[in-house]
Amino acid sequence: MDNGDATGEATRAVFRVLPSRRVGLAAAMIVAVGSLSAGWVSLGTQQRKWIFQATPVPSATADELARVARAEDMDSVWIDHVSPSTGRSIRLHALYAANADPEAPLMLFLHGARQYLGRSVLRIEQMRELGFSVLAIDYRGFGASTDELPSETGVVEDAAAAWRWLGERHPDSARYVFGHSLGGAIAVQLAARLADESETVAPRGVIVEGTFTSIRDMFGTFKYGWLPISMLITERFDSLATVPRIKAPLLVVHGSDDSLVPSRFGRLLYERATAAKRFLLVEGGTHTTTSWRGAEQYRAALREFFGLG
Repeated sequence: MDNGDATGEATRAVFRVLPSRRVGLAAAMIVAVGSLSAGWVSLGTQQRKWIFQATPVPSATADELARVARAEDMDSVWIDHVSPSTGRSIRLHALYAANADPEAPLMLFLHGARQYLGRSVLRIEQMRELGFSVLAIDYRGFGASTDELPSETGVVEDAAAAWRWLGERHPDSARYVFGHSLGGAIAVQLAARLADESETVAPRGVIVEGTFTSIRDMFGTFKYGWLPISMLITERFDSLATVPRIKAPLLVVHGSDDSLVPSRFGRLLYERATAAKRFLLVEGGTHTTTSWRGAEQYRAALREFFGLG
């Protein structure tokens, strides 16, 4: 294989769809309990590695990424911003999947742990088929974005930068936020932040699928969930405490057969929300199949709850 073939294969890997795996949070916390002597900073670093399971991709040029994106009828775009928490410049790689309807609403798509844009192509396409023009991002540390260990603060900053990018380029279009799994927790944090910022346009609606109430609650579902480690968790993603701050209409979607994130977490988020809200339970849906099993239910909910379609 010559260098050109090798580069092409590496580039194609960016957009290859692979199955998800269970996040190894339980192992992370067990190790954390036994490693306090290593110091708080080391503890936080290890949690960030295990929670996000950030997946970089083989290096590829911007032209190569753009070519592969075009094969999926999408655009490869870059979003630059300065991280408020670190002061460092961050470059995010993103895919923009324009809808055939120029009046289509916009969706900011936030993927979960261990994912990257290549593993999200099918989900992005599903959301486009539901009537959105979709901007999907890789947070720092994921895909071809800036190689930096992500944190809860950092990924929410990245999502906010993508939200601004959409607003600057499409100021007159309705905008929605969608998050799957860990991306749902990021979406909750982003929507709450936008509700608090009078100078920023808030989302017309928020959609979360297969997401959890907090990292602490997720740990409680694992074999060693009885361990008293709450005070050791540095990346909390406490959606249950945050969701009441969201002012935009909230659609909570969950699969009845989700064995990774139990559907009761979605129900709890729905119950705690104070804005207009709807809970959609997709019978037979798992953590990875709910969006396509419930496609018609999604379509009906978007029409009835948001007035779309």
